[in-house]
Amino acid sequence: CDFETDLCKALHELNLQPGWIRRNGQSGMGPPYSDHNGNDRAYFLSLSSEMKSSSATLRTNVFLPNNEEQVCQITFHYWISQMSGTLIVGLQKHSEDTITNIWQDSGEPRNQWKTNTITINSTKKYEV
Repeated sequence: CDFETDLCKALHELNLQPGWIRRNGQSGMGPPYSDHNGNDRAYFLSLSSEMKSSSATLRTNVFLPNNEEQVCQITFHYWISQMSGTLIVGLQKHSEDTITNIWQDSGEPRNQWKTNTITINSTKKYEV
């Protein structure tokens, strides 16, 4: 998913909560001024500057359970600005009401793109 034309099949349009905007480095909104490849015309999702003191959620479509032969890996690129904030990845199995945090980052270095890959094992349908 690269957000070039839309929000991709993995993210529901309805699940793009207030605060998230699709933009590129040429939008005049401040850093980042390009995507993780240095392309200032490439699109990415960003929290709007009005969201300084609250949180916003992205939720994927439903993934099917995996078994011993299947592995689900999600790789993503992210940017944490100078403002304090924490990016958290949670897992919600469809048999449970709770969301389990499976990864988070709020640390240094700031103001640069980072990459992470998460491996998910679930015997139930789930959303990230």
